[in-house]
Amino acid sequence: MLDFITWTFNPELISSPVTVRWYGLMFAIGFLVGYEIVWRMFRHEGAPEKWVGSLFVYVVVATFFGARFGHVFFYAWDYYSQHLGDILKVWEGGLASHGGAIGIVIAILLYSKYVTKKNPLWTFDRLVVPVPFVGALIRMGNLFNHEIYGGPTDLPWGFSFIDNIGAWMHGAQPIMTVPCHPTQIYEALCYLALFVMLMLMYWKWNAQRRQGLIFGVFFTVLFSARFLIEYVKNVQEPWEVGMIESIGMNMGQLLSVPFVIVGVILIVRALSRPAEDIKFPNKFADAK
Repeated sequence: MLDFITWTFNPELISSPVTVRWYGLMFAIGFLVGYEIVWRMFRHEGAPEKWVGSLFVYVVVATFFGARFGHVFFYAWDYYSQHLGDILKVWEGGLASHGGAIGIVIAILLYSKYVTKKNPLWTFDRLVVPVPFVGALIRMGNLFNHEIYGGPTDLPWGFSFIDNIGAWMHGAQPIMTVPCHPTQIYEALCYLALFVMLMLMYWKWNAQRRQGLIFGVFFTVLFSARFLIEYVKNVQEPWEVGMIESIGMNMGQLLSVPFVIVGVILIVRALSRPAEDIKFPNKFADAK
């Protein structure tokens, strides 16, 4: 019987003449698939085609800067406050999903004001449908990178990761961790299940007729899953150990709570109001 899985996957897909990592490939595939899904939604409803391209730019920029600044301010401000020039060194690592979420929310508020001129919930209800799929691929990228894994476990699906992954990729002998919870896979599976649910809500159940319902379910389910999985995930920063001892939560859990609360409020609000249809005069035509 299998005791645990020894994970020696190479994070690099191509090493020369240029380096291409599986993480970057997963990220790119996720955004391209997400773009295609949103494009089909806009086309299905007859929304102006050029809105899709604008939305893609807003989301990509917001995700990048939001995730980066989220890491800087939520997890490592003690360091970056003394090394401001390092904030832009994204190639050294450091992105936070909660920061990315906040960045996207701000971007959609601006996008709704200057592009669609519509209630932001209209955009949120469509944009969030492919997001769990993107998140699942990113978590698989984390698995390929031997990062963001959980604490020790004796379960047969525990993974032994390479702890010195950078040195190993340059020829050193691997230093393996004890078998750990593959929390990247836990999150990816939860996100894929949520993706299927949101696709059904939009394409089969017409949940978009109740503004904010899809967005609310997205927030509630995704961040509830994130909150629970954090219990078996290693802390990202050493100071979080003291945080857990004092309030019983790490930073990832604390940041998840407001998203869950907002999600529940959106669901209750959407279900308490009558469904409505939003039609555009010209099928997938350019805005005048």
